Amino acid sequence: MAKKSWLERNKRKANTVKKYAALRAELKAKKDYAGLTKLPRDASPTRLVNRCAMSGRRRGYWRKFGVSRLTFREAALNGLIPGVTKSSW
Repeated sequence: MAKKSWLERNKRKANTVKKYAALRAELKAKKDYAGLTKLPRDASPTRLVNRCAMSGRRRGYWRKFGVSRLTFREAALNGLIPGVTKSSW
């Protein structure tokens, strides 16, 4: 499990991105790069980190399922993900 502070920090960044999304789009359309630099650093969507919905892990994240590889494996083996089975040949 990731530290709660990292999870909360990522939530705070997501809220900041959402708050400034319209203003960022407007400044980019005007090509006002000086105005963009005056926005908070966390207003950029590239500062967000994809995190596992269950464990909060950021490495080994699968976008399609929204979880890390370890959580995905546990859930798939327990039959919690529909349509996913362990392969054998």
